[in-house]
Amino acid sequence: MAKTNATQSEAEAEAEDTDAAAEGEEGKEAPAKRKLSRKSIMMAAGGLLGVCVMGGGGYYFFLGGQAKPEPVATNQTKPVVFLDMPDVLVNLSSSGGDRTQYLKVKVTLELPDQTMSAQIQPVMPRLMDAFQTYLRELRPTDLDGSAGLYRLKEELTRRVNAAIAPGRINAVLFKEIVIQ
Repeated sequence: MAKTNATQSEAEAEAEDTDAAAEGEEGKEAPAKRKLSRKSIMMAAGGLLGVCVMGGGGYYFFLGGQAKPEPVATNQTKPVVFLDMPDVLVNLSSSGGDRTQYLKVKVTLELPDQTMSAQIQPVMPRLMDAFQTYLRELRPTDLDGSAGLYRLKEELTRRVNAAIAPGRINAVLFKEIVIQ
């Protein structure tokens, strides 16, 4: 028993020594960790300050250093010019023995300026031919609903722009559409 008590007391002494050594090491490491964390915070703050200074300098160099005049608001808009086309009356393409249906269209062209009107007048027969040949190939089902009229408007605008190239119109506007 004496030996076991002696070995127990030696084991307890060694455990206390290792605990004291561990506490001593922690005590030594704790200030080092604090210094390291303060150091890293200082480095991060310095880096952030450097980025802000560089960003401000870049802004001043590229945008702030030059005095740009304010755009003057003008209420002058170009007046839109409208050009009436002659009425177009065509029979629609029919499939089989259906009765013949007719399409009557009154169209106005929306032009960007008055000079375009002078450019369109000489090619008016070409425009009328393009309208006639396209409209004669349409079926009554092609004109069903607003989607059909939208496609018709877009196709007529495309054909007018192709005929008067390099000039361009803004839009084809329908004044009247009758399917009989």
